[in-house]
Amino acid sequence: MENDVVVVVVPFVAQGHLNQLLHLSRLLTAYNLPIHIVGSTTHNRQAKLRIHGWNHDSENNIHFHEFETPHFESPPPNPNSTTKFPSHLIPSFKASSNLREPFAKLLAEISNTARRIIVVHDYLMSPVVQDVVLFPNVEAYAFHGASAFTTFSYIWEQNGKPCLDDVESYTQLTKIPVVEDLIPQDFIEFVTTHVDCKKFNSGNIHDTCKVFDGKFIDYLSKEGLCGSTKQWALGPFNPVSINNSEEPTKRHKTLEWLDKQAQDSVIYVAFGSTTSFSNEQIQELASGLEKSGQKFIWVLRDADKGDIFKGESRNIELPKGFEERVEGKGLVVREWAPQLEVLAHVTTGGFMSHCGWNSSMESITMGVPIAAWPMHSDQPRNATFITEVLKTGVNVGDWGCGGDVITSSVIEKTIRLLMDSDEGNEMRKRAKKIGEDVKQSVEEGGLTHMEIDAFVSHITRK
Repeated sequence: MENDVVVVVVPFVAQGHLNQLLHLSRLLTAYNLPIHIVGSTTHNRQAKLRIHGWNHDSENNIHFHEFETPHFESPPPNPNSTTKFPSHLIPSFKASSNLREPFAKLLAEISNTARRIIVVHDYLMSPVVQDVVLFPNVEAYAFHGASAFTTFSYIWEQNGKPCLDDVESYTQLTKIPVVEDLIPQDFIEFVTTHVDCKKFNSGNIHDTCKVFDGKFIDYLSKEGLCGSTKQWALGPFNPVSINNSEEPTKRHKTLEWLDKQAQDSVIYVAFGSTTSFSNEQIQELASGLEKSGQKFIWVLRDADKGDIFKGESRNIELPKGFEERVEGKGLVVREWAPQLEVLAHVTTGGFMSHCGWNSSMESITMGVPIAAWPMHSDQPRNATFITEVLKTGVNVGDWGCGGDVITSSVIEKTIRLLMDSDEGNEMRKRAKKIGEDVKQSVEEGGLTHMEIDAFVSHITRK
């Protein structure tokens, strides 16, 4: 049976990237497009295990292609590293290049029965998809998993930081902290040795929304990116409404705990899948949470290992008697938590976050302001976007990426500001308004809905 248009999705192997493109796949299946997801056996399993907000097993049009990659030695996360970049994951990043051959074979199979194949690939997977040039009926679109503000900021810097017509945007861009020297050399080499995807790029896809990021999408359209000026802001990829009507026995304990709290009274504390705090920083954070007097949920996990299914996890110790002292006031979770559902809960009023773009988009969508504590990579730029552009967040002290410990007093002060001050209340109002606007954008006639319609019309054109 011949298919008209088939979409092949190639995510990068880090959790944040896996999550975003799995969510995008769900959106595209609504247009009756068959989706083929290419990944390693381990990382496909990881992505499916952690997806939240919908059930991937119910989507008959999503097909996972799982390929074994060579064994790689991945050291455990180092909580005492002077930088917070997850260097221990680099071996798994490099191993992903072995997906090139099975990807090309899959394309060869599908190209015989499809009028057109649309390859949506994380730009970090350009080496894997480079053989798209061998197939006349294939178009490739590069995915950039950050805000348009963040993505444009790199181009702006590469061009010598030119003055912009928009004075406000220029001022906001100049407030980005300089942190590139904290990225390890072997990762820089991994990125710079990538195949330049300009020669096969038909457009760029962003998990962002024109409601709040449209100005910088327009800038990217003028500048071009990876050889194309076509920019598609298809976000939010994550679901914007959550069904909380599940059987009580199926609901996560965090949601049951939130049910008993007052509206906007809880700060959710989570730092994603690539952050490892030192024991000293854990102690300071625990003390800051306790002294703040605010209700909290704290997801206390170490960074992901290269293979999350192998090896022992670090046992992180809290101050003696901490959990007993905060009982009823705070909840410590030592496992993967349903973050999207937590942020959507009416009693969640703030989010202390590393500002990875997944977490940032989920927080923006659910109208929750952020206490921004970025660690590495695009996170400082995302934090600048949240605090300086959207004005829906506050920084946790000064930039703390160089291995510096942020003290309990700074953490306490930040939490009180976000959760129990007029300034924090104003941030919450702005966050809720943006969240409402984003949710409206995915409805028929909204900006995101029209953008996805336009993208699908483009890739399915006759």
